[in-house]
Amino acid sequence: MKKFFIILTFMAIPWRVGATEFTMSTVDAMKLAGEMVDRGDDEHATQILTQIPQMYGALEIERWFLLAQIAQKDGDIDTAVKIYHKILDAQPNLARVRFELAICYMHQKKWRRADYHLRLAMAGRDLPDTARQTMNYYRYLIRQNKNWNVWFNLGVAPDNNVNNTAGGTECVATMFGLMCRDLVDPETAMGGNLSIGGNYEFKMGEQWRWKSDATIYTNIYNKHDYDDLYLGVGTGPRYVWSRGDIWLALIGARRWYGWDPYYWSMGVKIDANYDFTRKLSGGLYLRFMENSYDAFGQYLDGETYSAIGRMTYSFGPSIYMTMRGGVTRERTADAAYAYWQPNVAVGIGAELPMGFHVYLEPSAYWSWYDGAQWVVHHHAFAQIAARDWTQRYAVSVSNNKLNIWGFVPTFTVSFTRRESNIWQREYNKTALEFTMQQRF
Repeated sequence: MKKFFIILTFMAIPWRVGATEFTMSTVDAMKLAGEMVDRGDDEHATQILTQIPQMYGALEIERWFLLAQIAQKDGDIDTAVKIYHKILDAQPNLARVRFELAICYMHQKKWRRADYHLRLAMAGRDLPDTARQTMNYYRYLIRQNKNWNVWFNLGVAPDNNVNNTAGGTECVATMFGLMCRDLVDPETAMGGNLSIGGNYEFKMGEQWRWKSDATIYTNIYNKHDYDDLYLGVGTGPRYVWSRGDIWLALIGARRWYGWDPYYWSMGVKIDANYDFTRKLSGGLYLRFMENSYDAFGQYLDGETYSAIGRMTYSFGPSIYMTMRGGVTRERTADAAYAYWQPNVAVGIGAELPMGFHVYLEPSAYWSWYDGAQWVVHHHAFAQIAARDWTQRYAVSVSNNKLNIWGFVPTFTVSFTRRESNIWQREYNKTALEFTMQQRF
């Protein structure tokens, strides 16, 4: 077994075998325990590892790693997972530990979690090529074997501008002087959010699947006019191979806003993923939707076309970057509501010591509307086609040590700024979100 370290120490431990007592240094005891684990003598290795007094630094990490290896071989996967998490909370850069944790998740059929840790582990510099080849094969096994995925998030989200408005006063010059009116002011609301989703894959062969999924997302505020409920479903064939997968699905969605029916959507999507290198993977998402609105169909009925590309790069076993970019085309019955919307986002995530996980993502999108609408501009009515630019900056922080039934509390702070050639459309928003998310 490849050891994590070579350290000298002066700590000595007395040992008794029969009537003979001898003294062994901590380093020698750890080497002996490691050799016993390699030989399969787990019983005596456990005796040594549990009798060694608590140490610090790399020696203590090695001891816990060996105990996790023993638990993993004995089939006590839950204990092994807890120990590997304990090690990674202290030293998130250990690729070997992350790899072993991924294997445990595969035994538990927690495929999403296994894939997350495999992708980070493969970026480790201290792994031999044979280990990386094994990981590539395991990622293929994950694609082949995963059939159930379920996710659940619950939290609260105070919002200081839930209605996305600028407020202020607009005035029109008339022969009698300026005539003004007050615009709607930003409203502060306290909200709760809930996200539930899952998918199932029926295996039709070595590489073909029939995949179906469903998602429910809702925001419920103390001001119920802004409550939002979304339901989405999809089903269709999925093909997997050694380095990627592609899913073609019929999709449908239903949305309620303020608990009033808002719109129906039906369409088709293609979701493809590919591993370019051991560090770089990417995906392409294409979607077409036919939209039918309940109350505003004469203005908003139409189609939505979306194309989004995604790249993920792992710098090492604990730091990764995501990049997204794409465009959405919204066609509506009234050209004033039809638009092109390019978008881009870059995110940096890091697994930090003491169990912390941080994710930072700035993003932006532009909305270019086809038709003009009547607005007040320079104290006069004018027809202007809106040109908006929206920026969002978000930071999420969680700590794996605060593990409650497999969920960790996550805090997200975001700031959104929209700029527009129609000043009434501009706004600032700050939101704080607290959610319980599945631990990876």
